[in-house]
Amino acid sequence: MKLSTLLAAPIAVVGLTSTSYAQVANAQTVTGTVTDASDRSPLPGVTVVVRGTTTGASTDGNGQFSLTLPAGSNVLLVSAVGYQSQAISVTSSSVSVALKSAVKQLNEVVVTGYSEQNRKTLTSAISSVKGDELKDIPAASPDQLLQGKAPGVQVSANSGVPGGGIFIRIRGSNSVNASNDPLYVVDGVFINNTNLIATGLGNQVSSNPLADLNPQDIENIEILKDANATAIYGSRGANGVVLITTKRGKAGDKTRVTFNTYHAWSKAPKQYDLVSGSELAMLENERFLNDGGNPTQVPYRSVTSGGRGLPEEQSTYDRLSDVFRTAQTQSYELSAAGGSAKTQFYIGGGYFKQESVARPSAFDRFSLRVNLDNSVTDKLRIGTSTALSRTHRNVSSNDNNPVGVINSALFTRSNLSIYNPDGSYAKYGSFDNALALINNLNNDAVGSRVISNVYGEYRFLKNLTLRSSWSIDFNDMYENNFNNTLILAGQPRGTANSYLSRDITLLNEQTLNYHVDFGDHSIQAVVGNTIQKNTFQRTSLAGQQFPSNDLTTIASAATQTGSSSRSQAGLLSYFGKATYSFKQRYTADVSVRADASSRFGQDNRWGYFPAVGLGWRLGEESFVQDLNIFQELKLRASVGKTGNQAGISDFAALGLVQGGANYLDLPGTAPLQLANPNLSWESTRQWNVGLDAAVLQNRLVLELNYYDKYTSGLLLNVPVPRKTGFASVVQNYGAVSNKGIEVQLTANWLPKSAVQWSTTFNVARNVNKIEKLASPITTGSRDVFRLQEGAPLYSFWLYHQTGVNRESGDAEYEDVNGDGQLSVADRKLVGNAWPNYFGGVTNSVTYKGFDFNFLLNFEQGAKIMNMNRFFLVHGGTQSNIGYLREQLDRWQKPGDVTTIPRLTTVASSNNYGGVVQNLSDRYLEDGSFLRLRTLTLGYTLPKPAIAKAHLNSLRVYVQAANLFTITPYSGLDPEVNSQSGVSNTKNFDWATVPQPRTFQLGVTVGL
Repeated sequence: MKLSTLLAAPIAVVGLTSTSYAQVANAQTVTGTVTDASDRSPLPGVTVVVRGTTTGASTDGNGQFSLTLPAGSNVLLVSAVGYQSQAISVTSSSVSVALKSAVKQLNEVVVTGYSEQNRKTLTSAISSVKGDELKDIPAASPDQLLQGKAPGVQVSANSGVPGGGIFIRIRGSNSVNASNDPLYVVDGVFINNTNLIATGLGNQVSSNPLADLNPQDIENIEILKDANATAIYGSRGANGVVLITTKRGKAGDKTRVTFNTYHAWSKAPKQYDLVSGSELAMLENERFLNDGGNPTQVPYRSVTSGGRGLPEEQSTYDRLSDVFRTAQTQSYELSAAGGSAKTQFYIGGGYFKQESVARPSAFDRFSLRVNLDNSVTDKLRIGTSTALSRTHRNVSSNDNNPVGVINSALFTRSNLSIYNPDGSYAKYGSFDNALALINNLNNDAVGSRVISNVYGEYRFLKNLTLRSSWSIDFNDMYENNFNNTLILAGQPRGTANSYLSRDITLLNEQTLNYHVDFGDHSIQAVVGNTIQKNTFQRTSLAGQQFPSNDLTTIASAATQTGSSSRSQAGLLSYFGKATYSFKQRYTADVSVRADASSRFGQDNRWGYFPAVGLGWRLGEESFVQDLNIFQELKLRASVGKTGNQAGISDFAALGLVQGGANYLDLPGTAPLQLANPNLSWESTRQWNVGLDAAVLQNRLVLELNYYDKYTSGLLLNVPVPRKTGFASVVQNYGAVSNKGIEVQLTANWLPKSAVQWSTTFNVARNVNKIEKLASPITTGSRDVFRLQEGAPLYSFWLYHQTGVNRESGDAEYEDVNGDGQLSVADRKLVGNAWPNYFGGVTNSVTYKGFDFNFLLNFEQGAKIMNMNRFFLVHGGTQSNIGYLREQLDRWQKPGDVTTIPRLTTVASSNNYGGVVQNLSDRYLEDGSFLRLRTLTLGYTLPKPAIAKAHLNSLRVYVQAANLFTITPYSGLDPEVNSQSGVSNTKNFDWATVPQPRTFQLGVTVGL
């Protein structure tokens, strides 16, 4: 069901109760009564406005109102939450209005693949989110705004870096090597979500291409989940489809100008808790003694005896306060929309700037959107949807990177000075100085994006329309980085890198739509074809040895190198879909798509993707109506096949050679890739059964789905004999399944009260399993993750710590193979990053001009590998790394009960050294959480109060984001993945920027 099922209906003319438009010559007082059309009960709190003016009133507890009708005006707009709006033509001084219930999820038109469909006849699993629910959330990209809004859609940010990567899965992950991201379609344009950032930043994907889109421009988002909805997208539909529709002008509307702005302040809700300088010295002395050292020679003793000073004499240096800051976000958006009967338009421009809570990262975006539709003749219509954006990222390295800003502040021991005696930046071991990085990082990424669609639509007959469209997604990223000699990356005399990356997707589509109603029958059909071409190219330059820190361009470098690359891929598609409905009671969908990809072998380029959907509205049957329980009851079922080719190279099936294999200063080539002419699509079969129900006069609305997905022919790098000259080749081998259930319940608690209150709750469970795999695959830092048959993706492969020996203080581990010693063979799967269930709760309350909303989202059961504890509860083995305060809970004497072993560097104790290397489930934590995602209180001023200022509307609001998070996880944030740049990893926390707690003030002005 839609999250907006029973939320406020906008004031709009949707129907007239009279066709009389006699003009009222003079102003007059009009009284009236508004009732519920079903039982004639009075409706309080209904808004009544004179069309084209600011004059309005609200009904009282008896459903009555009174207002003065200005001269020349005779139409009242009547609207109420949960009811269909009406336009009433006034012909007397007293009117009576009966409003019909508006169950939106049954009456509205839903955007599906290449067509629209009434939700009554919908047989697919589709979730919808209105743009109004997303526009004020302080996030850079629209995909992050879906968090907790749609059942079966798991959304989490990889980090709190503005404009950073987002993990989004629709009904689980289907693939091992290929992409698991959904297909995004914006106004018919297929969005390329390839990350173009080339700067080395550890394994954190720092760029989210969807951050180029302005959420303020979004009208509606439809999430297509089952095969019946996605099969028409064929080879791109296996991971789900997100259809984004932007705002457009409406015929007959006068121009509406809207200005929206907000300012926000953000802080990290939690920070790392490190030991003090004196506590660190105490721990080091204890470690020295446990290793068998002479008590008179502990490292932290008096300076006069040759030591570093007594523990109590050690200072504490707080580096983290230099890194974390109160960050600011600001957004300004101005738009105009309107239209005549012939031409409609929407123009919106915006500026968005967001600082990271961890210095110096930041993101800003300039955006412009122009949507234009024009009826050239009664039969020909043309238009465009064009978005331009310019982004700038101040890129900062974090996560598993020894010279990252957070790592340099976090890992450096707290008793070590930040500056050298001469005032220069102090550096220790492999870590840089955090302040040096903050003050000297010069990593800029500037992006330019054009997403545009131009279409022509010709209506041959009343029910037959041909549409042709041409689209482009032009994504350009320029990075210019200079590392001066004040930071480690710039040693010894400065280094620089420059990258120009360009990704262009061109698309041409033709569709022929037919729709006819005759009697109780309805037929809707669409056929079409798509031609797509994608081109990616990158040019890179590098320079070393600069004469000065003031000369930063590569032209100034003593050593200069460069390279370039380019690849192309094409896709040719034909598709068709037909829907038949009888009495809007029985519905059948049939669709098929054929795709040919240049990435596969000559004889395997074509893939065929059919789907069938059936719907039965039992609520229209007499035997159900006689029960007088259900206002709607519908069964749905679908089955279909989709494909996937994303994530492999453009020339994956070909045998390739590369240049650069030079000999005696002569150019040469060498084999690069083994050919596989049999390479073909990944294929996902999915079936879905669903139930839609509404009871208690539509006060409770339920949507229930169960699905089963099976993906076979995985695109895998399969090992081959070394005698071939290669280690692996891409083949179709392996299978992954996803099974799950989705539930969404919407309640309209007070449908006839002046206080309107609605709640939407959704929860989902997905069970992921690797059904077939050639051999186990390990991935991630230190091979923490392992893929093997029978286990889910994102499974952790670690030693299992059974406890700490109370007498010796040594850690004890499970001897899995029973050979009496610890080895890699004793590692096992000890959990995974999938939650047992996840979802969200959306609550909305309105009273007169006040609105109050909150969104909770939650996950239960997912595991997180806390690599911060891995490094900072190290027991003394890391000679230049500090400690978290958790280290103070270590074993110290016989009889102590704890999970943290004694301090020692002796590998034979199996605490921290030897084969174990800390890779135990001691650091695998429960990542369950309940988060208050947003809390909003707003007030819309009455029209009479703002009329003198010539305003049409004025709303002010305050909002808090991430106000609290309830979680057993000890890290800064349970929503994390510092290795998102490595495939098949999730919930890996390594010096990751947390999601900030944000307080926001905003205002929306309508002219």
